[in-house]
Amino acid sequence: MLADGAELSYPTLTAFCRRQKICHASIVPAGQYYFPPGRECQHDTSTHTVKMGGKSRLVQTASAVLCYSRMLFFQFYPTFQRFDCKVFLTEVLTYFGYSTKTVMIDNTHAVVLHGTGKDMVPVPEMAAFAERYGFKFEAHEIGDANRSGRVERPFWFIQKNFLAGREFTDWNDLNQKARVWCNQVNATYKKHIRAVPRELFALERLHLKPLPIWVPEVYRLHHRIVDVEGYVSVNTNRYSTPVDWIGHQVEVRETKDKIEIQYGPRQMVVHQRVLEPTGQRITLREHRPVRGQGIKRSDPRPEEKTLGQVVPEIAGYVTALKKRGHKYITLALRQLLRMAREYPRGAFLSAVAEAGHYGLYDLDRLERMILRRIATEYFKIENKND
Repeated sequence: MLADGAELSYPTLTAFCRRQKICHASIVPAGQYYFPPGRECQHDTSTHTVKMGGKSRLVQTASAVLCYSRMLFFQFYPTFQRFDCKVFLTEVLTYFGYSTKTVMIDNTHAVVLHGTGKDMVPVPEMAAFAERYGFKFEAHEIGDANRSGRVERPFWFIQKNFLAGREFTDWNDLNQKARVWCNQVNATYKKHIRAVPRELFALERLHLKPLPIWVPEVYRLHHRIVDVEGYVSVNTNRYSTPVDWIGHQVEVRETKDKIEIQYGPRQMVVHQRVLEPTGQRITLREHRPVRGQGIKRSDPRPEEKTLGQVVPEIAGYVTALKKRGHKYITLALRQLLRMAREYPRGAFLSAVAEAGHYGLYDLDRLERMILRRIATEYFKIENKND
């Protein structure tokens, strides 16, 4: 047409191409997914901004929806790793009281080992978790967002209804109010399904799988050595232990709400878990030393005791060094002890005596004085002409 001299605008040309199906795929009618009772539960996560403790912060919202009855449950987490995924799914199962045949996920790496869609292979740890409760993980094809539409839609609903205008004190307050809000929403009439989710759930529960008699608590296992201050570190937060455990290896179990520190078969300490890695120190009252029984600052340091045994002749210099030295006293004593062990005793004592006479407490200079004595006294070069 353009070769024949026709003048067309760009919108006119593209409209003509659409009508004639030139470089345009044919329109495919939209379909819908039908889920029979008890067939599927969909799970996904999304980020939301929450006002907590007077500050706005980004959180991970984990949500699950029963596809037939539209029962909704969601919780909030600072991060969403495999441990958090197992914690959330356990709460979902206990909230509903039953499990479905499949749980649809969005190719999340918390569950997926490799593959996508029908070729997805779950991590063995997650596959064993699903087998315990009688369901299987499935993943939708990449780009097929409609397949997980049941769980995608509530995220907008959570942001515009539950989070809008609300403030929370901490994570416990946030998740407790989320659970209460889920109870209210699930008991409310929904126009798009023309029913109440609770009433549909009464029918769907007949097709769901009951949970095992015992639902174990999800935990993450760590092995730690109690540090010199009597603490063990988990996610940068430090939890106290009895003083007798210092230097010993302990087993730490991190659960949803607790940190359990176990030493031996019968000794255990339990702390409230801090969800975020803030570097806090959590100390139980019984782990604080009784007043008057702590380490006395007047007691000599181990390095000072060793110096008194190795070279008792320099006790006066050590006392003056503690008062007038420029280095941190522990580091200074360690350096002095190293020199006493490495260098000949005569050269060391002579240099210390001279340094004490002139009031020299720079240990680097003291070491040079010792080396100078060693060079002149122990490494004399003989004159061949003599």
